[in-house]
Amino acid sequence: MSESSSTPLPSVYEALRAPDTSSVVAAADTLPVTWVSAQTDLDAVLSAVENAQVVALDTEFIKRDTYYPRLALVQVNTGTHIYLLDAPTLRLDALWQILGKVSVAVWHACGEDLGIFYLLSGCPALDNIFDTQIALSYLTGDLQIGYQKAISDVLDIHIDKEQSQSDWLQRPLSDEQERYAIADVRYLIPLYERLQTCLAAQGLTDAVWEDCQLYARELHGAQHLDDDQMYHSMADFRYNPIQMTILRDVAAWREALARATNQPRTFIIKKQAMREIVEMQPKTIRELMHKTTIHRHVIRLYGDELLAVIKAAKDSHPAEQPASPLPPYRSKNKTLSNAVQKAVNQHAAEIGVPKNVLMRKKWLNDLYEVVALDKEDDTKALPEGLQGWRQSWVTDTLIPLIKTHQAELKQGMGLA
Repeated sequence: MSESSSTPLPSVYEALRAPDTSSVVAAADTLPVTWVSAQTDLDAVLSAVENAQVVALDTEFIKRDTYYPRLALVQVNTGTHIYLLDAPTLRLDALWQILGKVSVAVWHACGEDLGIFYLLSGCPALDNIFDTQIALSYLTGDLQIGYQKAISDVLDIHIDKEQSQSDWLQRPLSDEQERYAIADVRYLIPLYERLQTCLAAQGLTDAVWEDCQLYARELHGAQHLDDDQMYHSMADFRYNPIQMTILRDVAAWREALARATNQPRTFIIKKQAMREIVEMQPKTIRELMHKTTIHRHVIRLYGDELLAVIKAAKDSHPAEQPASPLPPYRSKNKTLSNAVQKAVNQHAAEIGVPKNVLMRKKWLNDLYEVVALDKEDDTKALPEGLQGWRQSWVTDTLIPLIKTHQAELKQGMGLA
């Protein structure tokens, strides 16, 4: 399953390579593995998780044609034992509760996994997450390092990922599927331990931990949006209030229908068709057929409902219509952009954090809006990512810098 080859590394990764990968591989490779499909056998897993300080986790699931993901497998590494939990045959409520109480829950690129965890568990946002992908972004500047590359570069362990899109609900799993599933957690704790050592050496442990918990909260919030808030990610500053209302109400209708029929929201209306509805505002089934790319089968089943939603949105009282988002800052004059980028680069170099980790594009756009609307004295108005360890730098350096260019900022956002 694994092999060590002492692969030459780019310089940015050289300091990350564990000094003795052979012993790490040997220890991880000897961990016993137990398949758990009977409810009575789950108690031993719960006890092992409860007594572990660090637990590594992964899931396998199917979500190609359903709204609700079908959880197929939960992989758990307690540091001394690996468990493969046959999710369709088990009640996992107690596991979800216990996982929220362990000291450290290690995942790699936990977005989809935590989304499923929150959906199935009903638990509050976790505060014990360590995402090795986030940690690696601090150490390399690469925001999207996959697990396969991570353990190759850091532990000199090489695995294949050919089974990632296979049918995880089939039983029995193939030998290749089992090896793949086991490998996804077998080396995750050694990876975590090595990254912890590297982060501590650079004084970055607390910052990474904070960003991991921020991500966990963001994922929880995304999973618990009210239906009438689903439209925000599709909103366009060029939409007028009626268009915004149509977008809001159609998005909420689509979400409720997707949930009720257990199908992906894009099976009902794709993003392109959402834009077409907002812009064309169809009034008849014929217009739905010819002015949008909505599938004809969907129109036949739900066209009348959809038209009623559009009409009600158009007839809504102005007081009930959402405001359009502010335009993003855009200007041919690069004075502000260049000054901000210089400040970001300088601070990133001073604290040893990659610039794309220090400041995300969305945070900066939100910060521009805060300053343009003179809300900078309200720290709660700041993006949550800029309220933690970044906040003193943002409030002491970045906001005063942006304010010196406030006229250009407002002009670039169409507010002047």
